[in-house]
Amino acid sequence: MDAYGLNNEGMGKGQVGASAEAHKAFGNVLVLGIGGSPRQSGNTEYLVKYVLERVAEKGFRTEYISLSGKVIHPCKACYGCRETGRCTQKGDDFEPVYARMREADALIVGSPVHYGSASPIVMSLLDRAAFSSRKEGRIFSRKVGVPIAVARRAGHNFALAQLLYWFLINDMIVPGSTYWTVALAGAGGARDAANDREALATLDHLAENIAWLLEKTR
Repeated sequence: MDAYGLNNEGMGKGQVGASAEAHKAFGNVLVLGIGGSPRQSGNTEYLVKYVLERVAEKGFRTEYISLSGKVIHPCKACYGCRETGRCTQKGDDFEPVYARMREADALIVGSPVHYGSASPIVMSLLDRAAFSSRKEGRIFSRKVGVPIAVARRAGHNFALAQLLYWFLINDMIVPGSTYWTVALAGAGGARDAANDREALATLDHLAENIAWLLEKTR
């Protein structure tokens, strides 16, 4: 258990509480969560893992990657990927994260709100992943994409839209919920996302829809 009471064990395997039948049916379907916050064990991580645990209960394989402590440079618009089919920048952590994105059947991307927008590192990752993938034949097409944004007070809609637009332009399928997938947390640096009960209820329903959609499409 982590500080929030979430079970971090099996986040790379992810069938906590799943029935044998569900595990057999969906155990090879990977739901990848990416935490775009520079802070470890923060609100973004809590919310992404919250959804992953509920999806794992349905028998799906889950994995979590934190961008905290990683270096991912922005796209340089060098067009090297047009020639090679892969991003040609070297010396950062982009490639191993991108490799997991390519394998995943569903992506849950969470970000804190930084001055009304998604975090710079998560957008660097997404920009390079999208541009590189075009040469490979739209590898994200018809995968499931889920955005989550968390802020102290405001700015969710712009950050959520940035993530949502990325899923849509990459031909992904975005499930909805009973409200936008946002949460209020972090006043004074607090790690208190668990207190936003309405957000958690929204994410509960979101997890149900992710599982339903994957069952229909995989």
